[in-house]
Amino acid sequence: MLALTIGEPAGIGPDLVIKLCQRDRAVDWVAVGCAATLAERAHQLDLPLRITTDSQDCPNKAGEVAVIDVPCAAPVVPGELDVLNAPAVLAMLRRALTGIDKGSFAGLVTGPIQKSIINEAGHVFSGHTEFLCSHAGVDDVVMMLASRDLRVALATTHLPLRDVADAITKPLLSRRLRILHADLQRRFAIANPCIALTGLNPHAGEGGYLGREEIDVIEPVCHELRQAGLNLVGPLPADTLFTAEQLNGVDCVMAMFHDQGLPVLKYAGFGEAVNVTLGLPFVRTSVDHGTALDIAGTGVGATGSLTAAIEMAASLCAATG
Repeated sequence: MLALTIGEPAGIGPDLVIKLCQRDRAVDWVAVGCAATLAERAHQLDLPLRITTDSQDCPNKAGEVAVIDVPCAAPVVPGELDVLNAPAVLAMLRRALTGIDKGSFAGLVTGPIQKSIINEAGHVFSGHTEFLCSHAGVDDVVMMLASRDLRVALATTHLPLRDVADAITKPLLSRRLRILHADLQRRFAIANPCIALTGLNPHAGEGGYLGREEIDVIEPVCHELRQAGLNLVGPLPADTLFTAEQLNGVDCVMAMFHDQGLPVLKYAGFGEAVNVTLGLPFVRTSVDHGTALDIAGTGVGATGSLTAAIEMAASLCAATG
């Protein structure tokens, strides 16, 4: 059984959960979030939804859902953020993680959240990835997005662009490449994964004329890890790496920062891609999109990425026992 957090209650997450419940499900999952919000949103969308709050009863028939209730503090209006409900977003994550720690859930699927409103409510929060890393007590994790034809992992995640170069150190890059390599083997059953790295700078630094991070950091780390047996290619210029010829035989790309790799992946597979957190002691997947406040409550949101996230979580759980 998977735990599925509904995400920001004013966003599109509740819509997607309700739409998923309109058909029979092959994978067992329990929604974690505000039951009253789901009931009200189903009424607004004019979709049938029978809610049970008995998490031992996991209905997977059309029109039914089991919910672990984490009530919101204030009424939820689709598309309108409310700082009073930010604690409920963190509470639903903690409740799902408690279930994982106790062995009640095999894995976690997370709906999209609005980081800004959580911070406005006084909670320092940079994202799911960092929050889960802290909870699990692991040294580090890696954010990877996967579509049908492409996997992109990130050396750095949610940082201002001016901070990225300083953040890419030899220890960080080495640690995250090792995590990526290990989980491609363990979770995705790739015996000898080929990982291609982008450079940080245009033209991968062009021999130092456009920046020295490749020479001083990325290339030495790659040399060291190749000696340890990792199959690494690069660093390569990011503007030509994402071509069919360069990606031939590559199992995953390690991009140096968020908006270097993810725009390409989302262009190629938006709405079907899955966010996977590597390095955790449990499986966690998520959607490839945000809260979509502008269409929350309209019913037009597509469930493709959430469906893919659930299916991938179930597959990864099965693969790793």
